[in-house]
Amino acid sequence: MPLTVPTASRRARLGWGAVTALTVCAGYLLILLRNRKFFLQDDSEIGAVPNWLYMGDQLHQGRLPILTPDAWMAGNWTVEGQSSMWNPVQLAIDYVAPMVDRLDLLAAGVKGCFAVILALGVYRVALAYGARPSWAAVVGAAMPFSGWVLYYDSATWVTSLFGLAWTTHAWASGVRYARRESGPVPMFAFAYLALSIGYVHAAIGMGLVSLCVLVGEGVRSRSWVPAAKVAAVSIAAALCGVLTFLPGYLSSSVTWRVVGTAAVLNNNLLTAPWSESLNAAIPTALPAIQGFSGSQVQRAPVSYIAWFILPVLAFVDWGRARRLARELTAPLMLLVVMLVVTDGPSHLGPIRWPARMMPLLAATILVVIGVLVSRALSLSRWRDKAVIAVVLTLISVLRSASASPHGLGQFALWGLVLLVLAALVMTLGRRFGGPPACGAVLLSILAVLWVQVGQFPSNLGVSQWHTPVSRAVAKAHFPKYQGVTLQLGQRAPVKTVAEAEATWRSLVFGNYARTLGLSYVNLYTAVGQQQFGSLLCIRWEGGTCQNAMRYLFATEPSTGLTYADLMGLDRVVLIKATFPQAPEQGAPPGWQFVGNTDPLAWVLQRSTPRPAQPGRVVASPGVAVTDASPSSDTAEAMTVASPGGGSVVFSRLLWPGYTATLDGRPVPVDSIRGVFVTIKVPAGSRPARLTLSFRPPGTTLGLVLAAVGVALAAALAALDVISGRRRRGSTPVRKPPSAPAHPA
Repeated sequence: MPLTVPTASRRARLGWGAVTALTVCAGYLLILLRNRKFFLQDDSEIGAVPNWLYMGDQLHQGRLPILTPDAWMAGNWTVEGQSSMWNPVQLAIDYVAPMVDRLDLLAAGVKGCFAVILALGVYRVALAYGARPSWAAVVGAAMPFSGWVLYYDSATWVTSLFGLAWTTHAWASGVRYARRESGPVPMFAFAYLALSIGYVHAAIGMGLVSLCVLVGEGVRSRSWVPAAKVAAVSIAAALCGVLTFLPGYLSSSVTWRVVGTAAVLNNNLLTAPWSESLNAAIPTALPAIQGFSGSQVQRAPVSYIAWFILPVLAFVDWGRARRLARELTAPLMLLVVMLVVTDGPSHLGPIRWPARMMPLLAATILVVIGVLVSRALSLSRWRDKAVIAVVLTLISVLRSASASPHGLGQFALWGLVLLVLAALVMTLGRRFGGPPACGAVLLSILAVLWVQVGQFPSNLGVSQWHTPVSRAVAKAHFPKYQGVTLQLGQRAPVKTVAEAEATWRSLVFGNYARTLGLSYVNLYTAVGQQQFGSLLCIRWEGGTCQNAMRYLFATEPSTGLTYADLMGLDRVVLIKATFPQAPEQGAPPGWQFVGNTDPLAWVLQRSTPRPAQPGRVVASPGVAVTDASPSSDTAEAMTVASPGGGSVVFSRLLWPGYTATLDGRPVPVDSIRGVFVTIKVPAGSRPARLTLSFRPPGTTLGLVLAAVGVALAAALAALDVISGRRRRGSTPVRKPPSAPAHPA
């Protein structure tokens, strides 16, 4: 039989849960005092937050965009995945986002809420495995301030934070469901929320957690029933999550992330060697993990987990801990798996940078520590154990110094601080008991955080864009361009406040145009589109090469139009640093330079209007087009006639999912250079109705599978209710004895 898991009162669980949340909120306030833009860096600054604003603007207008044609390769929302279109919590964030003008506060508020959710998730997992509420609160509160979560997931890669937060709650709910302490609905809901974020690493983490939980609960109970229950709920959630990932998978053949052809390779970029776990207790240790800046050492303490995780191991009674091994099968199994995963190859096909999984490793370590301290801590022979704590700390200091030798003195000082803190906590525990000791650890987490963020106020290993924090101010200082704009030129680094003010008054990078509410081709994309990217040599953040202008104004032979015409552009902005002599070379035919007083950009606008065409039709050689219906983002309809045969060219990027009919009969969708959607009209076609529509590939299958997943979850919930009634009905009611058999 499995060991009995100690249970705490509901009041204690709720009370320490509240303490966990309040500690995290206090930590976020301390961070904002150090750096008000800490949570608005890199991809959050020019990727996620502007997307929230755009989606929110659309929702306020009563639309949920599936495709934004003028955004070109950044306009296919179902392929981008991380737009989280099928995640109800993300849609709520999107809806609220445009109501907040201060983007730094918006980012901090949203991330602060998810930091609390994450902390409570780890708290619940620790409780599920028998940790005392006080120590579960310690490890839960420490989780949002672990290095990778703080300096990567919270500062920049926000979808990872979201996915991890929901995953921890799915983990806790899965354990409770397997042990008949809860129904299947909580695990299903949290697992679906984790999957529908659209972040592939979160999906991988959710899958690994589910696998380890079902194995662990099967081993613990020596029965297949708990494992089957967890597996069934996991399958139900996965079926619902298919809708999030299937369009991207089926469209990958035209993107930069081709599934099935990318090689498995290792260039050491963001791979985390196992030995980096040895410096996880030093708050300022910079691990030897290669980052984007080219440095072999990170520029923020991203391997840090919590100061107490190494000293506390010296005081664990390993004889008692061994008796917990079967109880802790799932977290121990997950710990081994995550050590392997985070040290894996840097590229596993389209999946990159395994160090992104370090937060799940940190959560697992904290859960195990919380359970060991609660159930296997021993202060007997404390002098001998203190010597072991000193040795462990010394090893951590030396490992930190091996990655960053210049910091040896600082690391040694931190080692001394760790030992002093451990001694104080141990003294409090021996004299006043566990709760006061835990309170001291919670305060120490905040104190360490204050010092840590003071020394590392931002993650210099990622881009610092320094965009305006006020959306209203950003809009007021930027030209109010009408129509569709394309910016050409290479991205210039923004290093100072003066450079930032000048840059964001005339140039856009990433999704900054969405912050401004303007229609730009230059937008952030995580997946890209191969042919369009090649056409303009355009990068993920919207920068282009110097030849892009020549490519853009070249004539496409079959239509006689330039690619600028085929894209339906109204304006081209040229970065002066890339095109210093552009006006001297002359404007292309039909274009002219205007307003050349901007210090950073030349502006080309049309001198003559484009030929009028219905909808998004930009060329129709050999075809007469009439009677066009109003164009939408995903559909076109018109009457065509072609005595000798011809084609209709649309200002639309060719994505898988376009279909066309001619008088109700399917016709193939073709393209020009794999970029512009084209429909060939056969010779002899009398006036016929041509329709073009876009539907993300796999949508029907995804909806069917989601319906099956919901039905399976509902069936499991009904079965749980029925079995619960049977258990209660078969339990005999015992009358209390009138008097105890033994007075003692």
